[in-house]
Formats: sequence, C-alpha cells, structure tokens
Amino acid sequence: MCKNYLILYIFLLTMVNLHTANAHHELKDQNIVNGEENYQAHCASCHGLDLEGQPNWRTMKADGSLPAPPHDETGHTWHHDTKMLFDYTKYGGQKTLATDYKSGMPGYEDVLSDLQIWEILAFIRSTWPKEIQDLHATRH
Repeated sequence: MCKNYLILYIFLLTMVNLHTANAHHELKDQNIVNGEENYQAHCASCHGLDLEGQPNWRTMKADGSLPAPPHDETGHTWHHDTKMLFDYTKYGGQKTLATDYKSGMPGYEDVLSDLQIWEILAFIRSTWPKEIQDLHATRH
C-alpha cells in the first residue's frame, strides 16, 4: 500500500515539474529584438514606449473602457497566463473576454502573425524582474 502511494507521489511531483518547466515554452527562444521592434510599431502608441501604459489605467473612461494598462511589472499583464495574453492580442479584448465589458484592445490577427505576437509577448516578459517572470510561470 505504501509503495502505491510513493509511486503516485512521484508521478504527481513529476507532472507538476514538467508543467512548470514547459509553462512558457511558447516564449522560449523567441526573437526578443523582433518582439521589441513590433511592440514599438504596434503596441507602444497605447501601452507606452517603456511599457508604462496610459495614465489612470485603473479608472474607467466615459465610454466604459479602461485606458491601456502598463506591461511592465507594475501592471497586471504578468497575472495572466500566456495563452490568454496571446488570444487577447490576436483576437482583441472583446472577443477574448466574451463579456459585456467594453475593451479598448483591438485584435491584431490581420496585422501580426502568430510568431510576431509570441515575439512581442516574449519581449514584454523579458523586461520583468526575474521574480515576476517566475511568478508568471505559475499562472497556468
């Protein structure tokens, strides 16, 4: 009986470690330089040249949307899992969230390739302190 629990424990521990190790495989080995260039070309006009977001990004605007949040460690980007961030960028906020919330985030599926989106996300993540990157890796 103890042997079965030990085997189960080792199996579960292995699965947790594999999941954590592969949590950000989409961002691994991406071209950060391309990501930064595409961020500056397509994202910085709203999210800031230095990923700082728009002023008062937590305060609802008159149209019911929120200003663009920062993508640096002071924002909430790192709170979301990688797949959600990819979908939010590709399809836009309204389509991804599928709620009554009015998102100002447009979709980029007709503007950026999947690779370009992954590179942008990898660039953003690369700017975070290691402890924030490690926390983000647990968001799956």
